[in-house]
Amino acid sequence: MLDVTQLTRSYGQFKAVDNVNFSIGKGEIVGLLGHNGAGKTTIMKMISGYLEPNNGDVVVDGLSIHSDAEKIQCELGYLPESLPVYPEMIVADYLDYAADLKGLQGEAKINEVRRVIKATDIASKLLSPIATLSRGFKQRVGVAQAILGQPKLLILDEPTNGLDPEQTQLMRALIKDIAKNATVILSTHIMQEVEALCSRVIMLRTGGLVVDEKIDELTQSNHLLLETNFPLSEIKQLSGISGVEKVSPLPSSALSNELLQDVNGYRIEINQPTSGRQVSAEIAEKIIQSGYQLYSLKTERRDLETLFKEVNEGGFKKQEVSHAA
Repeated sequence: MLDVTQLTRSYGQFKAVDNVNFSIGKGEIVGLLGHNGAGKTTIMKMISGYLEPNNGDVVVDGLSIHSDAEKIQCELGYLPESLPVYPEMIVADYLDYAADLKGLQGEAKINEVRRVIKATDIASKLLSPIATLSRGFKQRVGVAQAILGQPKLLILDEPTNGLDPEQTQLMRALIKDIAKNATVILSTHIMQEVEALCSRVIMLRTGGLVVDEKIDELTQSNHLLLETNFPLSEIKQLSGISGVEKVSPLPSSALSNELLQDVNGYRIEINQPTSGRQVSAEIAEKIIQSGYQLYSLKTERRDLETLFKEVNEGGFKKQEVSHAA
């Protein structure tokens, strides 16, 4: 659906985006992450046709931004972080104007405006001047204009900014519904939104692409977390299992079963080429055969916020290991 190839943009001697390549398929919700100045906004503006790249191309559904920018823009919805609205206009007039800009006419235009009003729950503010709206309502008006015309590509920059928890949940549900028939790029600094909505993340640092991975694979690690009453004195039995590199005891504060008596926690490092499922099965078998209880055995998840910090500090290393059972 979307192919970005060797995308580059400079401002004088400063290279804001440097030879970035990625592809996004229909139905994907992809998080575009990076600190301020990493190149996110510049990439989004080039995809939308607002900025021309110095080099490279953006192809949307087979159309190049160089030769078919207007056709692409008809199939695109864009919510910038600071929405350029007209404060003196009432909401209904603004949506009518936005629908005109997207080429909607007649009954189709009326039905589409009604659809986005319902989807974003802004009916109560239709006759209010935009200048009088709260930040949350302005954000919802911005989303409403972005989804007019049911775009094939939707670019959202901080879509939940200013929304309360209930409105955030409604926004998440709306974005997931849109993604059934569209491609969605979500740029945000809120990692919870990325984890709740995205299946994949693209991380930028100083204009370059550093990470392009599925979240499930990115947050996987080569460590298992074990909770059992298997005694520390017999830990060598676990260390001797094929594929186990190291077994370390965990403090009681790290346990999920703190209220159970005689619970020990262990962090088990396994060889990267080893199957996590196979090691897990052998650990479980060893514990049960030894007459002890197995309370929990799972793969340790890497925190997305920590990974983001590692990427921006240059210390990120992708870990490759099969999923544990």
